[in-house]
Amino acid sequence: MKLLFDENLSRKLITRLSDLYPASAHVVELGLSESPDQAIWEFAKTEGFTVVTTGADFYDMAMTSGPPPKVIWLRRWTHPTNDAELVLRREAIRIAHFANDPELAVLVLHRN
Repeated sequence: MKLLFDENLSRKLITRLSDLYPASAHVVELGLSESPDQAIWEFAKTEGFTVVTTGADFYDMAMTSGPPPKVIWLRRWTHPTNDAELVLRREAIRIAHFANDPELAVLVLHRN
């Protein structure tokens, strides 16, 4: 599974999580920083990424349009990068099931 980290998350997550989510990327690395959400959505859809975000905009798009792309929403997130890494590691099996279910559009994750 390829994750596309939104600009509200650290680029450090790419290397920290490369063992679980190889070929992941950050919007800044792809020249998509400050791009409209719709442009990021279309890129993720075309390139087979799952969007990881802390904002509700992608959640709303996924609920309206459905997958692809899929969205992992770190809801109410104001925590450090280490916590994001821990949650994405802790939920790796759940994320894999989510990725393999064509009917699911959004996975909401919390720190606890």
